[in-house]
Amino acid sequence: MKKSLIVSSFCSVTGKDVTVNNKVIYTGSGNGFKDLSNDIYTKFSIDYPKFHKMDNLCKLGFLSVELLLRDKDPGQKYPGDEIGIILMNSASSLDTDRRHQDTLSDRENYFPSPSIFVYTLPNVVIGEICIRHKFYGEGNFFVAEKFNMDFIIGYIEELFECNTIQCCIAGWVELDGDDFESLVFLIEKPDNTDTGIVNFEPDVIRNIYEKLK
Repeated sequence: MKKSLIVSSFCSVTGKDVTVNNKVIYTGSGNGFKDLSNDIYTKFSIDYPKFHKMDNLCKLGFLSVELLLRDKDPGQKYPGDEIGIILMNSASSLDTDRRHQDTLSDRENYFPSPSIFVYTLPNVVIGEICIRHKFYGEGNFFVAEKFNMDFIIGYIEELFECNTIQCCIAGWVELDGDDFESLVFLIEKPDNTDTGIVNFEPDVIRNIYEKLK
């Protein structure tokens, strides 16, 4: 019988609070994502100047992974090319797409910003995380109407079975204006970790996600 993959750690970021492994580590002020993201960056002493140039979707994904890996460093256990990142959301990069469109719509001040345009693809989130942590493995950002646990878990299981990756960061990173939520997981094979929390299975992940609501 095939062994389930193991969740070694998980992190969620919502407008209500920030949790790691179901433990609240920060409670937001309710003043929107900009304030929350800056507060998290400062409170947890994150030092990465490029953060301030990112769009909001990238900031959400970046901070979620920073907190997920705060007490773990998969790069010490696995080569960078064996660590994958698989993410999903429903809004794609729409939040930044709108900002980019605004620069095109004003014909009197027509000057599309390259610094905005570069973030008009959701997979840039993965790129920012990979650059930060030197991960070079499989990377995909899927867009779906809702968080499809069955699909993303099946996809990741196949990557592990084919030995494409030995470790994976995966989850849901959704942002559209001040509506945002993230839930990311660090996933390993059961033989490679003794710090597993839960099995990486659809019903288990669905239960964790529903508790965010």
